[in-house]
This record gives sequence, C-alpha cells and structure tokens, in this order.
Amino acid sequence: MKTIKQVLEEKTKGLYFGPRVLLPFVADILKVVIDDDIITDFSPLSEIAYYEKQDDFTEIYFFEHKDILKDVSKYEVIKMIVVEEGKDMFDVSNHTKISLNPVEHHQLEIKELDDDVIFIE
Repeated sequence: MKTIKQVLEEKTKGLYFGPRVLLPFVADILKVVIDDDIITDFSPLSEIAYYEKQDDFTEIYFFEHKDILKDVSKYEVIKMIVVEEGKDMFDVSNHTKISLNPVEHHQLEIKELDDDVIFIE
C-alpha cells in the first residue's frame, strides 16, 4: 500500500471511470470541491458522493457527475482534503490538500495543492 506522500513524490496516477474515482492510497476524505459542488457528506445515505476504503486504494463515487472528464473543465481540477488512514484526522497537520486532474485514458493526475491555490475552507 502506498502512502499519500509516496503517491505525490512518485507522481502515481489514479483512475476514473464515469462517476467512479480510484485513488492509489487509503485515506479518509474530509472535503471535495468538484465543479461548483462542495461535498462534505460521504455517508451511505448521501445522494451526492460516497467513498469506500479498500486494502490498497480508496474508491469514490460521485453520483451527480456521470462523466468526470466532461464535468471537470480543462482549467479546473477536483480539490480534496484527505487524511492518511491511521493518522489522527483531528490534527490539522495531517490534512493533505490535493488536486485530481482527469486526463485521457481514464487517468487522474494527483498533485499536492500549494498554499496559493484558492480552496474554500
């Protein structure tokens, strides 16, 4: 299993298929900004998004976005706040801000967001 830090350093790509996103690390998701949506509810009852942690990856479903590549413009990215599995999510220093950029062939470029990137807290 790769850590978030390893994925960022090695520039490991994630995957997407329609509304489904696969991240190559295991993490809790605190917040997602996709298009004009700010998502903080990932409960099984949510009609907007849901995520599930697997042994080696994290799987996210964005129910209102049928095609991630079409819904995220080429000038925008999906912004997320994630916490590595096993780390204290109540310690803000464990929060990692990342971006997901969908590209062709169902791949997602994963990058750490700089402090100068606008991210609604």
